[in-house]
Amino acid sequence: MDWIINDELGLTVGHLVGWTSASFMVVGGVLPYVPQYRQIKQTQDPEGFSLHVCLALLIANTLRILFWFSSRYELPLLVQSVVMNLTMFLMIHLCVMVRRNNAIMRTRERVFSDFDSRYFWQWTDFQSYVDFMLVVWAVGAAVTYLMLSVTWFMETVGFLAVFTEAMLGLPQFMRNFKNKSTHGMSISMVFMWTAGDLFKTGYFFLRHAPTQFWICGLLQVSLDIAILSQVYFYRKNPAPRNTHRGD
Repeated sequence: MDWIINDELGLTVGHLVGWTSASFMVVGGVLPYVPQYRQIKQTQDPEGFSLHVCLALLIANTLRILFWFSSRYELPLLVQSVVMNLTMFLMIHLCVMVRRNNAIMRTRERVFSDFDSRYFWQWTDFQSYVDFMLVVWAVGAAVTYLMLSVTWFMETVGFLAVFTEAMLGLPQFMRNFKNKSTHGMSISMVFMWTAGDLFKTGYFFLRHAPTQFWICGLLQVSLDIAILSQVYFYRKNPAPRNTHRGD
């Protein structure tokens, strides 16, 4: 009788751990953006945050979703990609609305349908960002449907998803470097990036994940540390005077 109870208890604890891990996997990637979202909303200043971080994550998670149709990896990772895309749209919506509200003079609208490369990802309306991603999703879905049986192509899609995500900190690093300031960037967000990336990279090592996974993980951690070093080196620098500028 005892072994039956123990088996049932073990099964229950196992399920609990599994559900907890899956839930953390889904929401864990979103958590670093909560302090940045709150900071932008409180200060009404989005200029310290690079919207190209959102672009990198939207592209990376879109590629990961497309890759799922080939590899059928764990469902929590798929759900995480959907949740992350929704989160990035929330970040973009907030930044666009704050910039419009802060505009002193009414300037010419810059929208996706202008097809002006000079203002790519610097559009003045939220719908343009949605329209661009709709085009990306449509093209991606069509190409994936045609190339689904081509193994090397789908493996390349998977690698690009991981590599693009690994580079998500680069736009923020360049933004800080350009401004010579980290004003407006949530330091809590970067600390949470670093903690999550260290955990993820360690997991890749322990689980003997493919080489490209832990290489990209190390690259991601290196960028996190570089951004944290900017916080130290630029700590005495004032906020940039021209606060309304593109990425």
